[in-house]
Amino acid sequence: MEENERRTCIVCGEPKEEGITIVTEFICTSCESEMVRTSAEEDKYPFFVRQLRQLWVRFHV
Repeated sequence: MEENERRTCIVCGEPKEEGITIVTEFICTSCESEMVRTSAEEDKYPFFVRQLRQLWVRFHV
């Protein structure tokens, strides 16, 4: 990613400069870190699943 380029994270909805792009969607570094530390038993897990479903929906449209 170019320096100072800001993209909107599909998880938190905030514009960020650092993160990963999967297919065409951006996930910021802080959300990525939180997602990999979250177990399936935690309350926030279903939220992450819903947000990541956007990757599937947008990729197959």
